[in-house]
Amino acid sequence: MVQLKFVSTTGQPIGIINWYAVHCTSMNNTNPFISSDNKGYAGLLFEGVVNGADIMPGKGPFVAAFASSNLGDVSPNTMGAKCIDTGLPCDFVSSTCNGRTQKCIAFGPGKDMVDSTRIIGEKQFQKAWGMYEKDNSELEALEGPVQFAHQFVDMPNYWVEIEDPVNGSTMTKLCKPAMGYSFAAGTTDGPGAFDFTQGTSSENNFWNLVGSALVKPSEEIKQCHSPKPVLLSTGEITWPYDWHPSIVETQVLRIGQLLIAAVPGEFTTMAGRRFREALNSEASNNGGGSNIKTVIAGLSNVYTHYVTTFEEYQVQRYEGASTIYGPHTLSAHLDQYKTLTRSIFKNETLTDGPTPPFLLDKQISLVPGVVFDKPAFNRKFGDCLVQPYPFVRPNETVTATFVAGHPRNNLMLDNTFMNVEAKQTDGSWKVIRTDAHFDTFFFWERTSGVGQSEARLRWIVPGDTPEGEYRISHFGHYKNIDGSTVPYSGTTQSFSVGA
Repeated sequence: MVQLKFVSTTGQPIGIINWYAVHCTSMNNTNPFISSDNKGYAGLLFEGVVNGADIMPGKGPFVAAFASSNLGDVSPNTMGAKCIDTGLPCDFVSSTCNGRTQKCIAFGPGKDMVDSTRIIGEKQFQKAWGMYEKDNSELEALEGPVQFAHQFVDMPNYWVEIEDPVNGSTMTKLCKPAMGYSFAAGTTDGPGAFDFTQGTSSENNFWNLVGSALVKPSEEIKQCHSPKPVLLSTGEITWPYDWHPSIVETQVLRIGQLLIAAVPGEFTTMAGRRFREALNSEASNNGGGSNIKTVIAGLSNVYTHYVTTFEEYQVQRYEGASTIYGPHTLSAHLDQYKTLTRSIFKNETLTDGPTPPFLLDKQISLVPGVVFDKPAFNRKFGDCLVQPYPFVRPNETVTATFVAGHPRNNLMLDNTFMNVEAKQTDGSWKVIRTDAHFDTFFFWERTSGVGQSEARLRWIVPGDTPEGEYRISHFGHYKNIDGSTVPYSGTTQSFSVGA
């Protein structure tokens, strides 16, 4: 982990950002909630300690950012992949159980995905906090210029020099984007469907027919991506716009002796290791000295799926099948980012590169809009249908159900769908939790086809919650038949938290 600590000119801490390679897949693909996963929870913990427990998430002056790095093959589910029907380990090579990917799922370290998110988030927080608390004499100050290099590149037409032990050095062009069969198999953090499996390097006539319904892969695409069997030739699908980017944004930032490589994809562990070593060496060879450190800021600017090593690509697991520009994708990234790094340390000016297409005015949505909302007979929006139990203990769960409007009427980005409030000695109510807290849950569902819906709110009472009187409030907007939206709110009866 690499961490930057930011302080004001008066010495006041104002934030941190760190890069640690682990996937945000503690909350798996059965999760119905919007969640910032383990990294988001780590950030909540850090900001809570610095800003204080009374400051709501995202409202304090100190900002803790837990960023992504080369997390392409790093699962947070540390108990590993097991067959959900037998409890036995999955087949190591294909990640299947009796030939099926759907039953092979990675678990842990907690009893469920929420608990696992908490544990992995706490581990990242503890490491980051240990680094943060070090005396300034133990920290390395960043000293030197602030610079950057940026360039758009046409990846399918990128030529890169490849060292072949048989044929010697050759120039090779990358491929138009395409996804392989093992992409559809998913991973043990989120298995795919049908009969796709990891490590597939041969074609299937039926799935070739299905994929060809969108577009039949050209021979050029198939040969370029070999040994990947092409399932979806996304580089040849252009309706309503290109399914994958060809013009890719590349960027390196320098802060003193630190290089931040903003990469557009998910690098695997070994790809990231080679990438950092290459940039460190390039910087040193061009006057950067021996103390340059490179961090990978993954999934930056544009998304191009995965970047594996050449060797990993040959195996064609999910990551290799999702490396969309072919087997030499990493080599092209090494070449391009060394060019960016060299331009920084030699003060060279680069061309902007080809202009990417502007797609904001072409976006489509396959999600139907909200027509209208309607409460049940004799009910109004905000009515509490299910009240909390009148008395709960710490570590127990409080639930409440409200008559609700559709959440997409107003996403409440600067507000909240729920509050937990504590009664004060003067009789007033103080907000102690919002929907941004890790121990609160907001679940919405339609209950009929004529606009009726309910919101179920849940609060897992922390173990250190003081004894007292509490209540839960719900906020939202409903849509009238004329298209206008109206705010509403509702509050439960009070309940007691006691020992």
